Amino acid sequence: MPIERVKEYLLGLQDDICSSLEAQDQGGRFKEDRWQRESGGGGRTRVLEQGDVFEQAGVNFSHVFGDRLPPSATAARPELEGRDFQALGISLVIHPRNPYIPTSHANVRFFIASKPGARKVENGDEDAPVWWFGGGYDLTPYYPNMEDVIHWHEQAKGVCQPYGDEVYPRYKQWCDDYFYLKHRNETRGVGGLFFDDLNEWGFERCFNFMQDIGNSYLPAYLPIVERRKHMDYGERERAFQLYRRGRYVEFNLVYDRGTLFGLQSGGRTESILMSLPPVVNWRYNYQPVAGSAEAELDYYLKPRDWLEL
Repeated sequence: MPIERVKEYLLGLQDDICSSLEAQDQGGRFKEDRWQRESGGGGRTRVLEQGDVFEQAGVNFSHVFGDRLPPSATAARPELEGRDFQALGISLVIHPRNPYIPTSHANVRFFIASKPGARKVENGDEDAPVWWFGGGYDLTPYYPNMEDVIHWHEQAKGVCQPYGDEVYPRYKQWCDDYFYLKHRNETRGVGGLFFDDLNEWGFERCFNFMQDIGNSYLPAYLPIVERRKHMDYGERERAFQLYRRGRYVEFNLVYDRGTLFGLQSGGRTESILMSLPPVVNWRYNYQPVAGSAEAELDYYLKPRDWLEL
């Protein structure tokens, strides 16, 4: 498999996203850490802290390998247990300062798993390497605006459309199902796209789709940032933002497979947990006032067909 082609694309994507976020923020700059994983591989972590627009933004590249896939990667595919693996990906989480700008997350990744000592690579050969792509992006608003939600999903649908009419509805549903806090009975936000185990289109078409998803993130997110970054807010809006960030922490630490994979595979803990917001509050049994701007968020935390309302 042409892993180097995937790696070259991902490193370029990290560069493009970081430079675009810096241009949007103007006051903040990314700091880079290069790290090595003891069991094989490493990565390039970039974090922007205390910017004018972004309170914290992390854009990570990693390429790790080892002699055994961790449990989080084989839970749904037990036939891969015991295989060697390589995993490459970009993962980013953006926590804006202004409560009217949503938090956003994106990820694109490539896995390949091989049986130790296997040499034959033939059609139908059970010893052949197994590869797949995954990724997507989702949006987590605090004070939602329907214009932003529709724009986000129009971008998501548009990037999927060349690959078939069924692709956007399928991956939107997968995103709604995946980013769901069962213990809260609510979605993490307004969704987007989520896909995994993608290999049925053949390598080139799957790789093209992954690139299209990665390249569509900035056009989906930056117009929302531009519209909201100058909106006035006060202590009330800031307090609600910090409270709702707690839901983000709950999902990432309880359910997120990427977090589990990173920790179980011996990844760099600081890089894995850069997805967590820099400041967050929990409040016991908080209930927003009926009819308030804060109460409106509840409408957006149920899966909906945002393009057909």
